[in-house]
Amino acid sequence: MAGARKSIFITGAASGMGRETARLFAGKGWFVGAYDVNEGGLKDLQAELGAENCLIRRLDVTNRADYRAALDAFGPAAGGRLDLLFNNAGIGKGGPFDQQPFEDILAVVQVNLVGVLIGIYEAIPLLKATPGSLCFTTSSSSATFGMPGIAVYSATKHAVKGLTEALSVEFKAYGVRVADVLPGLIDTPILPREALENAPKEGMFRAMPASAVAEVVWEAYHSEKLHWYVPQEIAELDKMATLAPEATRDQMAQQSLFGKRD
Repeated sequence: MAGARKSIFITGAASGMGRETARLFAGKGWFVGAYDVNEGGLKDLQAELGAENCLIRRLDVTNRADYRAALDAFGPAAGGRLDLLFNNAGIGKGGPFDQQPFEDILAVVQVNLVGVLIGIYEAIPLLKATPGSLCFTTSSSSATFGMPGIAVYSATKHAVKGLTEALSVEFKAYGVRVADVLPGLIDTPILPREALENAPKEGMFRAMPASAVAEVVWEAYHSEKLHWYVPQEIAELDKMATLAPEATRDQMAQQSLFGKRD
């Protein structure tokens, strides 16, 4: 099916950043494996890209056997190669930590962290077998400093960032590159509409289109850069949080209702 084409395996591909990445890479001549729990969105994507360019499958990233089966089907369809694994699937459930159902907390951890661990663990044989491959994961601007109101989401993204850094060293022995993207406010279904409507027009937390992340995924494949920020100003928050965590904490507390609860 894919022949000698390069290939990308994308989770969370039915909408948002994953969908835009699938479109961009297919337009560049790559073979796309698109995976999500949203089967309707996947079918629409395949109709757009063409069945000869896109393999789709429902995938629960928290289910290791399901993930392995998806990769087992993808490998032969992609000519036995995996040039880019894009661990993009994620969910967001927010609110004060102590007021959230614990089941929601665990669901965020399972999808955003365990799903990434499973994906990398199961995909590494294909990545190792593909010269110049890249393991790329969606982290978040909330991995720069823990964000009130999305504490568990933020924690999972901190974990993803740390995992990326560690594996970028470990996987060098295999010739596999590892990197991540730390997006700010991106216009995707995971983000409440009111958050987009109330977003500033300028600065690091201005709303960005999902296509901006797709373009970064493309750039990352052709680079050795470790962390990618969308927009680039997010990097300044990362520096500030590292150099002055107490000042960052106090500034956030002044701006946040979560710092003023009884």
